[in-house]
Amino acid sequence: MSTVTSLEQSTLFRFATAGSVDDGKSTLVGRLLHDSKAILADTLDAVTRTSADRGFGGENGSTQKIDLALLTDGLRAEREQGITIDVAYRYFATDRRSFILADCPGHIQYTKNTVTGASTADAVVVLIDARKGVLEQTRRHLSVLRLLRVPNVIVAVNKIDLVAFSEDIFRTIETDVKAVAASIGLNDVVVIPVSALEGDNVVERSAHTPWYTGPSLLDLLETLPTTDELERGLEPFRFPVQLVVRPQGALAPELFTADDGGASFRDYRAYAGQVASGSVSVGDAITVLPSGRTATIAGIDFAGRSLERAVAPQSVSLRLSEEIDIARGDVIAASGTFGEVSQDVYAELCWLSTKPLREGSKVLIKHGSKTVQGLIRAVTGKLDLESFAYEAASGLDLNDIGTAQIRLASPLPIETYALHRRTGAFLVIDPQDGNTLAAGLVKDHPGDHEDERYTI
Repeated sequence: MSTVTSLEQSTLFRFATAGSVDDGKSTLVGRLLHDSKAILADTLDAVTRTSADRGFGGENGSTQKIDLALLTDGLRAEREQGITIDVAYRYFATDRRSFILADCPGHIQYTKNTVTGASTADAVVVLIDARKGVLEQTRRHLSVLRLLRVPNVIVAVNKIDLVAFSEDIFRTIETDVKAVAASIGLNDVVVIPVSALEGDNVVERSAHTPWYTGPSLLDLLETLPTTDELERGLEPFRFPVQLVVRPQGALAPELFTADDGGASFRDYRAYAGQVASGSVSVGDAITVLPSGRTATIAGIDFAGRSLERAVAPQSVSLRLSEEIDIARGDVIAASGTFGEVSQDVYAELCWLSTKPLREGSKVLIKHGSKTVQGLIRAVTGKLDLESFAYEAASGLDLNDIGTAQIRLASPLPIETYALHRRTGAFLVIDPQDGNTLAAGLVKDHPGDHEDERYTI
């Protein structure tokens, strides 16, 4: 089987959890790991002993009553406080799929960690406590997921056992969730009743909820399409350059012979990186951004051999028919698929810093592997999480979602995020200390923000 075919049939699935504090995110992840038998024996023994010290379990420390949250709360402070602070990454597999999961914190001050965990996710599971319903943090997380264009959103109504598996309570929360999702333009949200502590509808369907006819959480995660599967064929070819490859004497010349159509060792020049979207084949016409120079693909190299075609998210080296001045941070794109390069950016910002944003602030804009200076020319609106309408604002504070106009010191090949998820995103960085200030998503046109609502 060819390399490309293997990539196109990849079963790797990334998902994250989100929700308000104490909604049971870590317990849900622990239940997934425990019931899918993805925990090493020594880890399970250590967690069982710690759980018994805390009063969990029956006789002999039964593993059915362990503190499942301990399986993901890795920091000492997290275990002592019983909360999640950092994003905890875990890896497990079933017969149908391999998973990378990110357990994100629920406290409002750690919303930035949720943005980190959700930014690369194929799906996000948002937990809601069945006793509390939809909260402001739930609305904030759903808004962030809409901003990030997460392709699959699942809402797990947790602790359903604590409300006697009530269908009425579940349906009320389901209605509220669907109303919030509709208000922000978040489509196809799936709502599932679960009990992370007892395992109802997590890995197996529960007999306690006969009124629920949908899949268990794991069944859903095993069958949802990945981001690459959804976007393959829809987005044009984009290739951010990470490295210009010019071999020196230390590299083996036999890797660069002309026998398979490749270049000779002495003449070899290639541009390494990861295909961000679309696909590329030998002979395709390309344009280098932001310079606008054009050429064709002369060769595609992967692991010491040549390919005829590469697809997202494959990491390859591209050889071009023309010698063009290309540097790290430039983007190689399919010709005729990119508009004008501009120094003016209009974007939505998810503000992640305690340092407030004010008009006139000087920042750094990191797009892919390139960083340029930027100036916040205007803050044009801030999202009200109750009405989901933009209100007039002159700045943004921690966890605010708003819009701003930014002037760049030099042009970047940035595109509208609604159409290009990977090349339409950037980071706002503090030039003084290098800390991340915001996640930015490029929009098309300013519009009237006093009346603007989320639309795609």
